[in-house]
Amino acid sequence: MAFVYPWFLVGMLSLAIPVAIHLFELRRVQRIAFTNVSFIREVKLISARQRKVRHLLVLLTRLGFLFFLVLLFCQPFLPAANRQTKDNNSIAVLVDTSPSMQGHTERDISLLDRAVDLSSDLSLVVPRGTQFYLPSLQSQLLDAVAFRKQLESLSISGHNTGLTSAISKSRSNVLPAKQLFLFSDFQKSAFPANFLSTIDSTKEAFLVPIHRSASANVYVDSVVLDDPFIRTGVDIPLKIRLRNGGNATANNAQVKVFVGQQLVSTYQADLPAGGISTSLVRVRLALNSIHLCRIEVEDEPITFDNTYYFTLQPSAKIHITDIVAGTSPTQQVYGNEPLFDYSLNTPDRVNYSGIAESNLVVVQELKQVSSGLIEALKRHVSQGGSVLVVPSAESNTREAYSRLLRELGVGAVQWNPVPVGVPVLREVAPPNQHNPFFREVFAKQNKVGSMPKAAPVLRWARSGQDILKMRDGDGYLGEFPSGPGKVYLLAAPLRGGFSDFSSHALFVPVMYRLAMESYRTGQLPAYQLTQGSVALSVPVNSTKNLADKAVFKLQQDSNIFIPVQRIQAGKIVLTVPTGLTTPGFYVLTQKEKPITTLAFNQAKRESELASYSVEELRQLIGATHPNVHLYEVREGDSVAAQYKAERIGKPLWQYCLVAALACLLAEVVLLRFRRKVKVATAVAVPVA
Repeated sequence: MAFVYPWFLVGMLSLAIPVAIHLFELRRVQRIAFTNVSFIREVKLISARQRKVRHLLVLLTRLGFLFFLVLLFCQPFLPAANRQTKDNNSIAVLVDTSPSMQGHTERDISLLDRAVDLSSDLSLVVPRGTQFYLPSLQSQLLDAVAFRKQLESLSISGHNTGLTSAISKSRSNVLPAKQLFLFSDFQKSAFPANFLSTIDSTKEAFLVPIHRSASANVYVDSVVLDDPFIRTGVDIPLKIRLRNGGNATANNAQVKVFVGQQLVSTYQADLPAGGISTSLVRVRLALNSIHLCRIEVEDEPITFDNTYYFTLQPSAKIHITDIVAGTSPTQQVYGNEPLFDYSLNTPDRVNYSGIAESNLVVVQELKQVSSGLIEALKRHVSQGGSVLVVPSAESNTREAYSRLLRELGVGAVQWNPVPVGVPVLREVAPPNQHNPFFREVFAKQNKVGSMPKAAPVLRWARSGQDILKMRDGDGYLGEFPSGPGKVYLLAAPLRGGFSDFSSHALFVPVMYRLAMESYRTGQLPAYQLTQGSVALSVPVNSTKNLADKAVFKLQQDSNIFIPVQRIQAGKIVLTVPTGLTTPGFYVLTQKEKPITTLAFNQAKRESELASYSVEELRQLIGATHPNVHLYEVREGDSVAAQYKAERIGKPLWQYCLVAALACLLAEVVLLRFRRKVKVATAVAVPVA
């Protein structure tokens, strides 16, 4: 047996008080009067014997009361085998508040409420003076009362990324506690297999998995647009991919698609546990403004991911800069189409600011490629733009073109000998219709007709992909990735008898597709609450005002957030604020003027409910993590009881209190019995 407060044993000196009173009472002479002297000897013997026994019993009850009362203040207990040391006076309790904790246990209690109840009970069994730490309060230490109050204020947070960041803090001085309690559902998507290695080996960790009941969880995995160029007044195909992240089958899950407040489609889907379903829905946009869209899934009881928010913005005109001497076939293709903002430049009068704002720059058959143009094109590609290079047939331009291609990241090319007389044309091979570049180009044709012919002036060894090839295998139109941008290269000029491609029926769809592929939207349809930052292409005037402290703000109803922001590569980069926890639409404003609207959703990994089982956690712990312990808590069990039995011991103060009260009750009974005896003796003596 051990004591929590052993210095109270000094109170045992109080046992001398009833002993001294008892001895003092024995020395007092009592005078008893009797009416008949014949009974004096017998009555004296009986009274003295009874008085001696009663006094001893009263003395023992008083000594017992004081003895157990002193032990009560000492708080005795039977030490546990793994009792915590005295310096472990602080405990870190990490409660998972990620959206997956919205699930329910077998008793239909939310996982978060179950975790709060278990951690709150823990504060009732630890020694007095123990301080608690919650990650949400940074490094602030709390007493038991304040800790329980803070636990009640915990709620599901969409910005929460689980306990991995809080666990990593345990390796630093930010988390001074020597014991860590982790209450979580331990999702596999949130906890990597090596997450136990991030726990400080000098600290003891207690894993408390909260078991969820079997349930389905259907959520929107992604919304895919086949064509990034969005037009108004035409059907836009949306591929909606659903996934069941639960461990039960979802039958007849109702799915509704809204554009604004208008319901445009509804259907049902059946998904097994872990299954995927893809559906095609066509929508039509009537206005050029941004459209706020959402997909609602009727799915119970996991509801945090039932709504997927996204935006659809009709695309602006594609900016195309054509640098060519004289007339060009591309001028008729791009200049007469209202989808394109076409600009024709001559080699001696190049609009360099126009290159920076263009989506596609066409450089074709130049006699000279200046250093300034090379730097402008290189900068354009590094910022995500696209460049189409059409070589010249003249031999004196090959060195300049080779330098241009090297600077753009294409690499070295091999030039073919200059042909003598009329170039010999070779036929281009039919395109691969499974190539995404030619998606829907040949939708209305059963087979490809005759192909164009060309006399290539250069060839390359390797490219990202060959969009068109010659029949002998050489590339004709190649695509070369260059950082965030792309470079397209034709193997032959369009003029001068080196190709009839510009007069072929394939020329227009290929040029259109190159322009479409070069289009880069400045805003994604949807973002995640847990992603670090958002990069947006905003008007130039807006980024200039940033230097004048005209900051961007994110606003949802009355909630206003000011994210950390910076200008990078011509875009505004916004750090997603930690307070941004609710999915939905947020209006980006500057000087109280709306710029655009962004859609934020929960992280998809939170919707995958697969969790580590108790056996899997035991295998992860194994023998390599002796400082990590596992508490298996079933319905009705308590972490506090297990921790008290293993780490604190069995307290005995309750028994001391009962014993002290029993001694006090015994003393009262003895004193009352003494009065009755005195009355009975007085009545029994006959009166003379």
